[in-house]
Amino acid sequence: MSHHLDSPIARQDPRLDITDLYVFRGERGTVFVTNHSHSLAGEDIPRGLHPEGRYEFKIDGDGDAVEDVTYRFTFSDAGADGADGVQGYELRRLAGPEARDAFAAGAVIARGRTGEAVGLPGGGRVWAGKAGDPFWIEPDVLHAVGHAFQDGTVVDLSSWNPAEAKNLFAGHTVYSIVLEVPDEELLPVAGEDHRIGVWGLTWLATDAGGWRPINRAGLPMIHPLFTQFNEDLGDRLNENVPADDLQIHGKPLTDMVAGVVRAYGTAEDPEAYARTVVGRILPNILPYTVGTPAAYGFAEWNGRSLTDNAPDVMFSFAANTPVALGIGKESVTARPSSVFPYVPSAS
Repeated sequence: MSHHLDSPIARQDPRLDITDLYVFRGERGTVFVTNHSHSLAGEDIPRGLHPEGRYEFKIDGDGDAVEDVTYRFTFSDAGADGADGVQGYELRRLAGPEARDAFAAGAVIARGRTGEAVGLPGGGRVWAGKAGDPFWIEPDVLHAVGHAFQDGTVVDLSSWNPAEAKNLFAGHTVYSIVLEVPDEELLPVAGEDHRIGVWGLTWLATDAGGWRPINRAGLPMIHPLFTQFNEDLGDRLNENVPADDLQIHGKPLTDMVAGVVRAYGTAEDPEAYARTVVGRILPNILPYTVGTPAAYGFAEWNGRSLTDNAPDVMFSFAANTPVALGIGKESVTARPSSVFPYVPSAS
């Protein structure tokens, strides 16, 4: 899993769980995608997007790990728009200090219904609805990696047969939010290098009239590496803002990486290697250069396409040794599209 049902709080209502975040070059501009409400959570749960929640794309343009622009989605109850399962939604854009203010109104830039594409000012567009899950994971490798980073051991795959590798998420669905923004809207935020940092965030309204953060996603595979068997850490990684990631979470994550690297004996100084790893993954923000092809691979992290092999990249990077799932994009039941809204069909 990338962030599928990654913490106790997220599992309380999978509609607010962010399973994955993607950022890539689209037909008209930069595309932001988050997936939610995974069918793996079961049939006897509410599906769709939470009517008392908020779904946000956060964009940092100057490298300080603080958002300069926020795109905020809110959804109505399913069926409130007169069709069973259809939800209305509103999209607001907040910039500058408002981007960091949970109570700021921002500007409404779109209203629509799930399953329908809506145009935005300047040529952008938005879509939300049920889709196939484009992500893949091999459960035996996943759990072996989780045990290694929890226990400070090598990734034990001695009883695993790569020929029998399978995709845990084959045939499963999610609810996707897809936002395509013209580059002209992002470049003034990004500055001269056209570089931005992106993360997704979900919130739930509180009885006291505030907002509680539920799930945060930036780089892929952070939770599978570090929190499969540490649920308290899984919750805590979702609670703070990215600018505080290194101070709050740097030491425990460094200790976990150092334990695995020490067990493999692949670095003369495991602690130094671990600090390098953690210094790259924290703050937990996905980097992207506006206007370029996305590539989340061994050579660079530049956005993330719907077909990038993030598990192999992140598991191998953190462990300082090759770790492969034995499956790839061919294991996904429904394939992503090259045309808007890009996400796989749910059928």
